[in-house]
Amino acid sequence: MANPVDPSAKTAITPRRDEDFPEWYQQVIRAAELAEPSDVRGCMVIRPWGYGIWENMQRQLDSMFRATGHRNAYFPLFIPLSYFAKEAEHVEGFAKECAVVTHTRLEVDSDGKMKPASPLTEPLVIRPTSETIIGASYARWVQSYRDLPLLINQWANVVRWEMRPRLFLRTTEFLWQEGHTVHETEGEALAEAKLILDLYERFVRDHLAVPVFSGEKSESERFPGAVQTLSIEAMVQDRRAIQAGTSHFLGQNFARASGIQFQNREGRQEFGWTTSWGMTTRLIGTLVMMHGDDDGIILPPRIAPTQIVILPVATKEESRPRIMEACDSLALQLRGKYFADLPLEVEVDRRDLGGGVKNWEWIKKGVPVRIEIGPRDLEKNALVISRRDQPVKIKESMSIQEFVATAPEILNSIQQNLLERARGFREANTRKIDSKEEFYAFFTAKNSAKPEIHGGFALAHWNGSREIEEQIKNDLKVTIRVIPLEDSAEPGRCIFTGESSSRRVVWAKSY
Repeated sequence: MANPVDPSAKTAITPRRDEDFPEWYQQVIRAAELAEPSDVRGCMVIRPWGYGIWENMQRQLDSMFRATGHRNAYFPLFIPLSYFAKEAEHVEGFAKECAVVTHTRLEVDSDGKMKPASPLTEPLVIRPTSETIIGASYARWVQSYRDLPLLINQWANVVRWEMRPRLFLRTTEFLWQEGHTVHETEGEALAEAKLILDLYERFVRDHLAVPVFSGEKSESERFPGAVQTLSIEAMVQDRRAIQAGTSHFLGQNFARASGIQFQNREGRQEFGWTTSWGMTTRLIGTLVMMHGDDDGIILPPRIAPTQIVILPVATKEESRPRIMEACDSLALQLRGKYFADLPLEVEVDRRDLGGGVKNWEWIKKGVPVRIEIGPRDLEKNALVISRRDQPVKIKESMSIQEFVATAPEILNSIQQNLLERARGFREANTRKIDSKEEFYAFFTAKNSAKPEIHGGFALAHWNGSREIEEQIKNDLKVTIRVIPLEDSAEPGRCIFTGESSSRRVVWAKSY
């Protein structure tokens, strides 16, 4: 959560968050050069700075997957329609989002226009998710209990037709990772789903500096065909929830549909127990909405493509060679330092642009630390440091030697500061609610014509009724984000019906 901004102060991003949060979000993405809309409706172009963030997420998550025994593979983008027909609930859940290939080539008609020419014998669905196509391979690979567990992840793109696109949050094509595993027993598959949920929670908290609520989805919010869906939910600055990662226990449903069978330890044929789980480029949108301020994004150092940018200040040409030499020397020293077990990512901005222009570009991009070195600093063997987690006008002079020695600690301080801000914001906007009237008031904007930022996360008792869940969704556009897991029991009464309830659940408006 960024520091509050004086309403009278000039900011780099307009409108401000409190004036128009959705438009502020779009402008931050544009100003930070994270992404832009594509000429293909509903799709986006991820620009180098945005893709650099995704690459860091990818590398760090992949390392965590490998440490828990998972390995990467790749499966086809195209899935025969008949594969979806094998799992009725699954295909029903995705049917309206599917893009389908029906022809193989183009030809020029009599009017000189290109048109599809050769119909396929069977339509191909462009991957919305890969349970069915991966299941076909697993059915061949799994023959015995000795082949289990099978722990595979893939990094890929998917297509889910989106009618109301929003960069990173909802686009027709997006990038993700999807894990798919097969296990010998129900207990092992349940443990895998929980292991990944915990891994996701740790990654988002420790790497992205975003605290989350974790737990189980209600029946109406489950992944199509799953027995249980686990999720982590982040609160962003307009107090809405973003589903930041999901882990699904699929039981034997997909194994039966795909024929994933193995000979068990007693020599009998048995269907495998499967899971699937994923995180997407939506995490970049989560970062913007959680850590952005009215001057741009603020990147946690662990996932920033550049952690320290060095800005030479050479107004006179005769001083430029000495200043550039000092900047290059500083960069070389810093690259020999480590933060979070990786060498520091340092860039010297050598562009022939004014210092103010360059400085503001890096502010909007959210680079954690900006360093300026000019002639006067060089005389004192010093530099000027600005931290992105502090107001942009705050600068500190420091000796070059001191900065080199303390740079990792400064980055760690920024990382922890962002997490504590986000945690404090979430706690300030999470409320235990014990009456229907208070619940409705909490989620109702005072200005219906132009709703102000309102609501948050409500912890309230619920009787488990799907009808009540649908009523709240229709009345307030509020849904159950997660049902906390077993250790959260707190008997009470449903605030909507007065019936008994075993625990509070987390309600919120969401993206």
